[in-house]
Amino acid sequence: MATSAMASPSVPLTLESMKQSVDMLWLVAAGALVFFMQAGFAFLESGMARSKNTVNVIMKNYCDMCFGAVAFWLVGYGLMFGANPSGWLGTTAFALHHVPEAEYGMLFFQTMFAATAATIVSGAVAERTRFSAYIIGSVVITGVIYPVFGAWAWGSVYGGTGWLREMGFIDFAGSSVVHAVGGWAALAALLCVGPRLGRFGPDGRPRQILGHNLTLVALGAFILWIGWFGFNAGSTASASVSLGRIALNTHLGGAAGALGAMAVLVLGRQRVLMTSTINGSIAGLVGVTAGCHVMEPAFALLTGAVAGGLSVVAAQVLDALRIDDVVGAVSVHVVGGVWGTLAAGLFKAGDLFNPHQLGVQALGCLVAFAWAFGGSMLMYRVINLFVPLRASTLDEQRGLDFTEHYELGYPEFQQDAVHRGK
Repeated sequence: MATSAMASPSVPLTLESMKQSVDMLWLVAAGALVFFMQAGFAFLESGMARSKNTVNVIMKNYCDMCFGAVAFWLVGYGLMFGANPSGWLGTTAFALHHVPEAEYGMLFFQTMFAATAATIVSGAVAERTRFSAYIIGSVVITGVIYPVFGAWAWGSVYGGTGWLREMGFIDFAGSSVVHAVGGWAALAALLCVGPRLGRFGPDGRPRQILGHNLTLVALGAFILWIGWFGFNAGSTASASVSLGRIALNTHLGGAAGALGAMAVLVLGRQRVLMTSTINGSIAGLVGVTAGCHVMEPAFALLTGAVAGGLSVVAAQVLDALRIDDVVGAVSVHVVGGVWGTLAAGLFKAGDLFNPHQLGVQALGCLVAFAWAFGGSMLMYRVINLFVPLRASTLDEQRGLDFTEHYELGYPEFQQDAVHRGK
């Protein structure tokens, strides 16, 4: 049946139709790679948490993707990519249906981006946040907070364009739009929910709470890295020759991020931890995301190395401020995202160190902070009025796996870890 349909005169096979098919094939494959990043986040975050919270962390990653997909289809995609004559908000393409088939591929791909922005919060506030409150927040991030800034930075596919994009703002695949927005939301959540019990002593000194499975952390990082090739190269939305440079710059950024993190640790005479090295590589990937399409490889390397080094310093600053970020989401996604957005303006091939471009990039970073952090802070405070963000002290001590989900991640070893009479 498929062969006869392809041969039918009503479906002429032309070079243009073949190109459109190949472009769509690449877009869907890249979207699937970005989807796979959810597994990477789930493994990395659950490994960084204690065993009594493994199920809870995985449920948050799994369900923010599910709830977020519906919210983005209903509202977010229209706000972000609908017709935008004002430059501020999209006004069409809500609950997209009855449109040419080619338009569904972009919705699919962008849905995966929205899920990434929302799930950044999960690891930051792990081990003490109620599941229901977290899901409500992730729906708002996916449906409103992320799409609105995306509309400003990336504009519309149905007419009009965002006001930041009109100014020449560069963020190819989302250092600011996805990662900094998600990171600022995570910081707001951290300030609202507070640190874990025992994380800081009476004198304010940080106490280390070790993750239960660093093998999962490493596996999650590898999966994220693989997914990043779809994240960045897929943002071309076409199977073009530019994929080569984008993929290479992505890889160099991640590799240099790990090296930059290790260099800072060695220079500071600190232990060269695997967790810090992995976070450095992810920060490097975040950093190179904005300008991977306009940088030469040497500058992608430099961008990643600086992002990785800064992630180590930022993590120490957060500890000093008594902000308990379980996975380092803020130091990776905010710091890497802001630096990467600035670097896209600094290192644009053929127009290096242009002060005007740097100014536009800085403005975009400030707007992302004001909107994402301010909006998220307001959102979490409102949610807390109706559904408390913080789990009870007893639930936190027993672990959210059992108290929130009535399951254990490792039942053979946790039979005596909880009171079974609930």
